[in-house]
Amino acid sequence: LMVWLRRCTHYLFIVVVAVNSTLLTINAGDYIFYTDWAWTSFTVFSISQTLMLAVGATYYLTFTGVPGTATYYGLIMTVYTWVAKGAWFALGYPYDFIVTPIWLPSAMLPDLAYWATKKNKHSLILFGGVLVGMSLPLFNMVNLITVADPLETAFKYPRPTLPPYMTPIEPQVGKFYNSPVALGAGAGAVLSVTFTALGCKLNTWTYRWMAA
Repeated sequence: LMVWLRRCTHYLFIVVVAVNSTLLTINAGDYIFYTDWAWTSFTVFSISQTLMLAVGATYYLTFTGVPGTATYYGLIMTVYTWVAKGAWFALGYPYDFIVTPIWLPSAMLPDLAYWATKKNKHSLILFGGVLVGMSLPLFNMVNLITVADPLETAFKYPRPTLPPYMTPIEPQVGKFYNSPVALGAGAGAVLSVTFTALGCKLNTWTYRWMAA
């Protein structure tokens, strides 16, 4: 019975975590729409993506104990996001403007840290967390560079559901403008260690719940 319960719980949790991770970061590639605040949005969204990737991938990885499952988790999130971003295309936005956040390369790094340290959970938290936090903003900026003429496209195709709290009040020039990648990577390197630890803890809580 316990084996059956653990397997069912495992599949249930990974679906819940992966779907919610994707839903919470589904518009994370849409910082181009916030033209006046683009780099600020990029930095904030980079951290939010790091949170969901690090927590979910670490949870899945430590649950199975098999290096490679973090990458698989990143693939799940990516596919879900591709499907959701297809809605933008259906609304008439040009295909090369739909930015899908890049999770896969960053998801490979926790797998590598876990495998290289012979499944050491503390090394996964420290090394894997830092690697995810530092790499994700970099990969996302490479992703962003491939978008054709983002400013012109953003004005031509304004986002129809821009939430009031993200509406630009005045042009944002200073603060995060100079180096969004460095700011995102710097903050991510520190925060994602905590995020990764949370993923491990989620796994522990799951097992305790099943054993009760």
